[in-house]
Amino acid sequence: MKAETNVPYDGILTDIRHIVSGLKDKPGALLPVLHAIQKKYRYIPPAAVPVIAKVLNLSEADVHGTISFYHDFRQEPPGANVVQICRAESCQSMGARQLERYAFDVLDVDYRGTTKDRQFSLEPVYCLGNCANSPSVRINDTLHGDMTEERFEALLASIKAERIEVKVI
Repeated sequence: MKAETNVPYDGILTDIRHIVSGLKDKPGALLPVLHAIQKKYRYIPPAAVPVIAKVLNLSEADVHGTISFYHDFRQEPPGANVVQICRAESCQSMGARQLERYAFDVLDVDYRGTTKDRQFSLEPVYCLGNCANSPSVRINDTLHGDMTEERFEALLASIKAERIEVKVI
């Protein structure tokens, strides 16, 4: 599913109100609301916080606290491609730390960073469930096991060759 990237600001607020209103009666509505907004926009726009708080009768601090507590919620738009490196024990024992240092160097970003050309965001993930094929990396929705520096570089080169334009809202 392609995330919305060119929606005017008023349209974003209208969409967010619609999402929140549709889920407000669900028990524990905040998390489903945040997931729905992130699914649509790939991050939680700052303008969403007061809207969510008002409709769900929460404080803005409660909403922001939840967003910042859960690592899966992004507060800034990610790059066109999200690269996640598994940091679980199995992957670490099979070379994930060396792979992450290599990724930091190749992409010139640290975890939670986005490359200057906005093509890649790098994120840690604490288990991809692919332990038998450690170390593992997920790029967008595709899982890659038995990752090496050479395979990682080849994947990035392949993605760069397909280059997708990213517009930030």
